[in-house]
Amino acid sequence: MTLTKVKLRRFTAFSNLELDLCPGINVLVGTNGTGKTHLMKVLYAACDSAKADVHFAEKLMRVLLPSGRFLGRLVKRQSRSTKRVKEGQEARDLIERLASGPVSLVEVYRGDQQLGVSFSNRIKSPNSAYVSVNGADSWKDSSLKGIYIPVKEMLSNAPGFRSLYAEREIHFEEIYADILDRAYIPLPRGKSAALNRRLLTSLQKEIDGKVTIKNEEFFLKNKRGTLEFTLLAEGMRKLGLLWLLIQNGTLQSGSVLFWDEPEANLNPKLLGTLIEVLLQLQRAGVQVFLATHDYVILKEIDLRTRDEDAVVFHSFYFDETGEIACHPASNYLDIHPNAIADTFTDLYDQEIERNL
Repeated sequence: MTLTKVKLRRFTAFSNLELDLCPGINVLVGTNGTGKTHLMKVLYAACDSAKADVHFAEKLMRVLLPSGRFLGRLVKRQSRSTKRVKEGQEARDLIERLASGPVSLVEVYRGDQQLGVSFSNRIKSPNSAYVSVNGADSWKDSSLKGIYIPVKEMLSNAPGFRSLYAEREIHFEEIYADILDRAYIPLPRGKSAALNRRLLTSLQKEIDGKVTIKNEEFFLKNKRGTLEFTLLAEGMRKLGLLWLLIQNGTLQSGSVLFWDEPEANLNPKLLGTLIEVLLQLQRAGVQVFLATHDYVILKEIDLRTRDEDAVVFHSFYFDETGEIACHPASNYLDIHPNAIADTFTDLYDQEIERNL
């Protein structure tokens, strides 16, 4: 079962957001500061909390990494001035603010299963947060596997990083250690599925080889020899990571992939292959979340999507009150607002004007 809904109240940049999630590909668009990365990290933390030994509030703190690891700093800042209570607001919300300061509420759903956490801005330790689980036995299900690919590529920095992170308090969000853990997973026994073989072949053609690991160091191996990842173009490293995650069985039916700005350092010519692989993974039962600022990503999805594919574009924006809102659209032409398309249209108009 995939993630189906998320609710955020007074959490980081969000005052009040309720979002239905697509079981296939969720494309998050919007200007900087509209909370796309924070939303993905919340959902990723919920996925990782499916493990028996992972505390939801602790994982939120580790992937968002507020200053001093002070959980209460994730509560949305409120103006110190007195605000008029909006019509219809429940009295208990006002009581919470007056009695204990602002309180964050985070809820993530898988059908009728719900994982939630609430905490005030005075809470420091995640252990003091209130975590609620409806359908606890079902949520603690190992089939719910989250994979978060951050903007910063990590494979070239891999040797020694995991042991350093495990033994020292270094200021890195846990997503960086987690993605290395996924990349180092050994190959499964037996033959890979036919779909996996097709996807691997497609990616091997683009990266011109296969990825190998020796002494925690990653290499690209082809007919000309082996090349360490530190000498490989960063865009190729990203495709190499995707190849690894498919090869070792991490990306399979029931898993959830989060990818922050997949277009970073990747030539637009390669984005078609990337999107085709992600669409194939979606068809095989992988739920996907992409946060992007790239026009080519949007158009490749638009042009390659089939009628049977499940794709939703979530457009984040600041409403008339200055709060973050979201407008979902099931096809490219209905994305609104669409700052990416508007910018490219403006550039085109400027070029026409100059030529005339």
